[in-house]
Amino acid sequence: MKSHKVKKILLIMLALIIVVAAAVLITGCGAKNKNEVLVYCYGDYMDPSLVKQFEKETGIKVVLDTYDTNEEMYPVIKNQAGVYDVICPDTYMIERMAKEGLLSKIDYSKIPNIKNIDKAYLKKANATYDPGNKYSVPYQTGVAGILYNTKKIPKGSITSWKDLWKKQYKGKIIMQDGLRDTMGISLKALGYSLNTTMKSELSAATNYLIKQKPLVYKYANDSARDLLVGNSADLGVVWNGEMLYSQELNKDLDFVIPKEGTEVFVDSWCIPKNAFHKSNAEKWINFMCREDVAYKNFEYLTYSTPNVAAKKKLPKSIRNNKGLFPTAEMLKKSENLRDVGPDGDDLYSYYWKIFKSE
Repeated sequence: MKSHKVKKILLIMLALIIVVAAAVLITGCGAKNKNEVLVYCYGDYMDPSLVKQFEKETGIKVVLDTYDTNEEMYPVIKNQAGVYDVICPDTYMIERMAKEGLLSKIDYSKIPNIKNIDKAYLKKANATYDPGNKYSVPYQTGVAGILYNTKKIPKGSITSWKDLWKKQYKGKIIMQDGLRDTMGISLKALGYSLNTTMKSELSAATNYLIKQKPLVYKYANDSARDLLVGNSADLGVVWNGEMLYSQELNKDLDFVIPKEGTEVFVDSWCIPKNAFHKSNAEKWINFMCREDVAYKNFEYLTYSTPNVAAKKKLPKSIRNNKGLFPTAEMLKKSENLRDVGPDGDDLYSYYWKIFKSE
């Protein structure tokens, strides 16, 4: 009996030692990590010097990981495969993640620089993908359009998405290669919503894309700009943030937002529900909303900044460039991508597979 009691006491003591050791380890890790912020963002989506500037100003170490698409980021956050403090999703993904309880409400008292963000973007978010502006702060925005070579195609003759279906441009057309983006071009060309879940409209858009296939030189995303700059193609779909850089390298390129309207993206800073360093995340977002920081980012990215304070610092020629900063009238028929729900996702995937298999 005595030996059993001794053994029992020893086991209890061992268990206590393990618990204490674990507590010390956890406390140590917490102390080590409290001055970190883990940022998960698109690759090459900020001026690299800003990371060092933030670290120098705040004493908070930035751990930056990158992804290529919203669809790559989503399961990482949903499954908690990685624990991040700040992410940068687009409109439809913000809507989805908020519905699923994956985002934390933002404390705007900690983000005074929100005053620099154009209220038009906040109103749009409130009315569509982020009611109450609870979960997102706009970071970068832009629209899809057609970049074309005016030496090969007369200036002003490209006005519609349907121009990408003209046989005279066979073998000279670049299309985007992404389910919602590519389908969206076809849907808009046919006069439908980017966010439709009607089978008849998705079927029509799919058939229209299949009809276009023999005319397309390449389906590309990041390389589309380079193919147009290098004269490998005459016209193609790019985001307006690519426009200035492309025109610097090839003065013959012009950019147009099609008359049917287009896709407007708004990539925004959000804080995941399971963020370890929410306070640091808010400091990061506030830093990114600062006038000088947003201005520096524009010079690096040349996307349409939603930061009005930074925009005021830009040269008049840039501020008045309607390709870069479209007017409200130009955007009247344009849309943000919305979350279409699981059934909608299945529908889009179904028709995308049909298009890809043809």
